[in-house]
Amino acid sequence: MTDLTPLPVNNGLTSPQRLFVRCLPRFGLVALLALSLSGCVGLVLAGTATTGALVAQDRSIGSGFDDTAIDMDIKSRYAEENFKTFRRVNIEVYEGRVLLTGNVPTVEDRAKAVQIAWAAPKVEEVTNEIEINDRSELARWPKDTWISTRLKSKLIWDTNINSFNYQIEIVNGNVYLAGVAKDAAELERVTEHARKINGVKKVVSHVRLKESPPRQAVALGDALAKE
Repeated sequence: MTDLTPLPVNNGLTSPQRLFVRCLPRFGLVALLALSLSGCVGLVLAGTATTGALVAQDRSIGSGFDDTAIDMDIKSRYAEENFKTFRRVNIEVYEGRVLLTGNVPTVEDRAKAVQIAWAAPKVEEVTNEIEINDRSELARWPKDTWISTRLKSKLIWDTNINSFNYQIEIVNGNVYLAGVAKDAAELERVTEHARKINGVKKVVSHVRLKESPPRQAVALGDALAKE
């Protein structure tokens, strides 16, 4: 039975943020369906786009929806715990494997972020790449955004790469990759594209090969430093 008891949400969130945290993770697909039937066309279109992307990926649609639910669950838990502290933590989920990147102020916050991620249902693995950095990210954000846009564009236009299978996060010039590669050659093309972008410090891959077991990390490109 669904627990509809309001959650105690504080930690400096605005009223819209508190409403989102209370409702969305707890109501799940029921809430999404209700909103779409109420005429939220944007939500329906977003759902359609998400489904289309999942079809293009090598993971199953069911696994893709599970990953989306995990992502939403962890984000809501971070907001409930301390929105200000964990707002700079990035989450990527592929086949139940969670990759955490970004910045937090202290070592204790870093450990807490991992603990919270493990608490989400259906999480199979948590990889922690969070950096300890209490400085403002505003100065670095435009550069990281440019690198992300540039790399995603390169992957989309490379016909030898299925860009839908890759998740990308850029933190302080470091490129973090997650997802699944069809083979070692494709993974090497992806990392090579990243290496050649101006401003990239290193490329860290948590991508598995398609023929490898679903929960087995791939050794190739596990930590590829830019030459």
